[in-house]
Amino acid sequence: MTSALVTPRQLRGMLEGSSTVRLLDVRWRLDSPHGRAEYEREHLPGAVYVDLDTDLAALGKPATEGRHPLPDIAALQETARRLGICYGDTVIAYDAWNNMGAARAWWLLGWAGIRDVRVVNGGIAAWQAAGLPVESGDVVPARGDVDLMPGSRPTLTMDEAAALADDGVLTDSRAEERFRGETEPLDPRAGHIPGAANVPAASYLRDGIFADADELAHVFREIGVEPGVEVGTYCGSGVTAAHTALALHEIGVTASLFPGSWSQWSNHSDRPVATGR
Repeated sequence: MTSALVTPRQLRGMLEGSSTVRLLDVRWRLDSPHGRAEYEREHLPGAVYVDLDTDLAALGKPATEGRHPLPDIAALQETARRLGICYGDTVIAYDAWNNMGAARAWWLLGWAGIRDVRVVNGGIAAWQAAGLPVESGDVVPARGDVDLMPGSRPTLTMDEAAALADDGVLTDSRAEERFRGETEPLDPRAGHIPGAANVPAASYLRDGIFADADELAHVFREIGVEPGVEVGTYCGSGVTAAHTALALHEIGVTASLFPGSWSQWSNHSDRPVATGR
């Protein structure tokens, strides 16, 4: 598989003289989900702001569908066109928090059929550390014409996630204390899907940057990811799970993502819950 990660210098080279690279600023944090003010203060030249909660998820649905359910494809297509994405464009996302929001854009737009979506490894911090310029204000692009179709990346239902935990490898990307059920600040029940393996995103990040392929392979080999084994991933609401799917992509593994994740599972009282390691 071709790497979906780009360095700031690589991006700078891609932008020079190109009119088919679309930059998306997905400024999002769990404790501060709306990053427009930060975006307007400084962003990569030409980048368009993306609100993860409203642009890359379908809010307002029942809790039984999770906190960040996948958007309707017609709504996502309208968003993509508003962001200026055209057929054949290379879409590059970045953020300011461990590549989390950018990974959600990478996974979701790829799921919707956009073939070339990448992530700036290290986000705006890496860009500025390389001495590259930023700008302020808002960018309103010309309307795009992209047509989207869902299903280009595999997903899991609750039943499929449960089965994969028994028959393959199902990774839980949340922090260890949430996985073990010691605390649950967001969802109605604490714990994890029985049979899941905990791989916190922090275990394969190095100062906000994805570890290299050898380190990534070692992290996932520790939980049984090897050729021929089916792999799935989930987290709290499907954002960090996309991040883990990107890490797995970098070592040649296509993971199925459980979009509803723990926020969906824990809202169904008939679903079993495991605690501890």
